Amino acid sequence: MSFDAIVIGAGHNGLTAATVLAQSGRKVLLLEASVEVGGGARTIEFHLGFKVSPVAHVVNRLHPKVISTLKLEKHGLELGALAPTVVLSSTGPVVLHGGWGDRLDGVASEEDRKWGEMRKVLLGQAAFLTPFLARKASQFGQFSWRDKAFLAGRAVTLRLKGREKFEDLLRMLLICVADVAEEYLSDDRLQALAAFDAVLGQRLGPRSPTSLLGLLYKLSGGVNGVPGGQVVPIGGMGAVAASFAASARAAGVELRCGANVARILVEDHRAVGVILADGSEVRARQVVSATSPQATLLGMVGPAHLDAGLVRSLSILPGKGNVAKLLLALDGVPDLAGMAGRFVVADSLNEVERAFNPSKYGEVPDRPVFEFVMDKSGTPDGAAVISACIPFAPYDLKQGWDKGRKALTKAVMARLEKHSPGIGKSVVHAELLAPPDLESKYGIPGGHWHHVDMSADRMLMLRPLHELAGYQSTIPGLTLCGAGSHPGGGISGISGLNAAQSVIAGDAV
Repeated sequence: MSFDAIVIGAGHNGLTAATVLAQSGRKVLLLEASVEVGGGARTIEFHLGFKVSPVAHVVNRLHPKVISTLKLEKHGLELGALAPTVVLSSTGPVVLHGGWGDRLDGVASEEDRKWGEMRKVLLGQAAFLTPFLARKASQFGQFSWRDKAFLAGRAVTLRLKGREKFEDLLRMLLICVADVAEEYLSDDRLQALAAFDAVLGQRLGPRSPTSLLGLLYKLSGGVNGVPGGQVVPIGGMGAVAASFAASARAAGVELRCGANVARILVEDHRAVGVILADGSEVRARQVVSATSPQATLLGMVGPAHLDAGLVRSLSILPGKGNVAKLLLALDGVPDLAGMAGRFVVADSLNEVERAFNPSKYGEVPDRPVFEFVMDKSGTPDGAAVISACIPFAPYDLKQGWDKGRKALTKAVMARLEKHSPGIGKSVVHAELLAPPDLESKYGIPGGHWHHVDMSADRMLMLRPLHELAGYQSTIPGLTLCGAGSHPGGGISGISGLNAAQSVIAGDAV
């Protein structure tokens, strides 16, 4: 049987791409190696009666264009109200409401004012970048008249803001988040939050050059029309994944789970289908891959079909994750002083930097910083799940993850105990997923949320490589649409949407 398009990988980007292609009237097959769709946003039962998403736990960049195109709300998406961020510190909590703290609780009035000044500057710069992140990146030497018109419009917008703001944007694009936080703020807790939000998911510390880009990327998103806004979705992240899957089915996409793609068929230097692990062959006029560029081209296509320079560039792409996920099943709801939302545990900017330092040498921090949410939607009555993301957990751990899991879990629990005394006694099961676990259990290449680092040299028309910008591979008929493509990771769906529209427009000949 042949199809108009085969999409590999049923995470949110693969689901988005498949749905948009099917909406155009194409016959689409979506192949997923796992037993269910949703990728890192799907729901798993990690302990009897306790369900949670193994990777993602907040929505903070789901693009409104994706929501409307896929009609996600019609298919069950309920985002709910904006969730606050609570910074838990040894000196007491700070609560940020709305879109990244448009209102603060727990700080002095003068610090509130300083935060407002910094927030206004950063949101303004993120807003300038947002249009670049929401559209297909232009390719060097292939600027269409639409690309030129867009760039001209952005240049005029920036020029109208004045020379000072133009120079400030150029300066801040390349500096570290620590410089900005220390320039505006005095409160250690707010400095810690800015630093943490900038480096989560990055292999950078707050004093690393260009680390501010991570924060601008975060603030370029948002939900419910609020820049920097976030929600802990109703029904958990699995409900978000389910709405994507329902949209795909309604569009007529054929979904096959447990279908592991072994090879992408290339004939006469063109992708013409796939061969599954069971040896069966499926043909299509277009193949779209939502997995990483490395897994797609080096693994499924093979070096024999690629230029030697591209093979080398792909082989050295920074694609190993450094965030671990800790899942805790609790037989009671922990006491967090009545607060809810997203929690960040960090005392200061320097503490975030100190947590980063050991990762450079293949070690985990003995005093980790982390974020967590508490979810009761997939638990027995009176119980709860804590889902924590712990940065600076290197893929290649020097001591090995058999020992590392215990050490990191113990360190995180020690910090949680300080903020919720007795929480350790309520833990009935703990599971720490290191980057190699995220790779082996949930098919995330390198255990990396973004597939490829979100560094300054791996963004926009350079993502993941300039040869592969704009979702096109070097193999006609093969398109890339995963987190390793522009604009990057996070539950946004933009990579899948733009890649599918590129296929429809005939860019992927």
